[in-house]
Amino acid sequence: MLEVEGLTCCYGKVVAVRELSLSVGEGELVTLIGANGAGKTTTLKALSGLIEPTAGRITFLGHDITRASARRILALGMAHCPEGRRIFPYMSVRENLEMGCYLRADKAQIAADLDALLVRFPILRERAEQAAGTLSGGEQQMLAISRALMSRPKLVLFDEPSLGLAPNLVERTFEIIKEIRRQGTTVVMVEQNAYAALELSDRSYVLEQGRVTLTGTGAALLKDPHVKSAYLGA
Repeated sequence: MLEVEGLTCCYGKVVAVRELSLSVGEGELVTLIGANGAGKTTTLKALSGLIEPTAGRITFLGHDITRASARRILALGMAHCPEGRRIFPYMSVRENLEMGCYLRADKAQIAADLDALLVRFPILRERAEQAAGTLSGGEQQMLAISRALMSRPKLVLFDEPSLGLAPNLVERTFEIIKEIRRQGTTVVMVEQNAYAALELSDRSYVLEQGRVTLTGTGAALLKDPHVKSAYLGA
């Protein structure tokens, strides 16, 4: 479904991602783990068209999207749920959700999808006309996830979905992501909680200084001595 070959991304003269390659199969949940500054968020931004790679090739569903616009990539079926939620704080919850489907024209199905999401997340239904910036951190995360789903994506990129959430909300967020995957949507996730990320994932990539240094199933990497020492506190 997604193939990345030799991806290199720079900010000025600083190389953030260097010759990175990875693949994601349809229906998989793939995670990227690594320390702060390892290049995880930069990789997701390159995949979704928010930054242009310096070198390499990205293919999604058979389309070369290496230098495609974010709009084009979203239209092909890849949505990005960014770090820090990035909701529109002065717009209502409902308006934020509507922004997630601005490329769609199927009005009846949009209405049905919106209603289904508000059923799934009752707190968003209660606060549908409330300014999104007044929601709690957990509620904003539910909104950010729902906004991404409103585009009816084939693949969703999640960047640090548990960041800043209370422990009970972290568990709820991961349950939602597992449910999204069970319903057939492919997931690529960057997550600071390496243990949870590896438990969730079919496969995972370890990034260090912008490079992939290890890859394997989540179960295998949970047992890897380097991963245990560097990321699991064991």
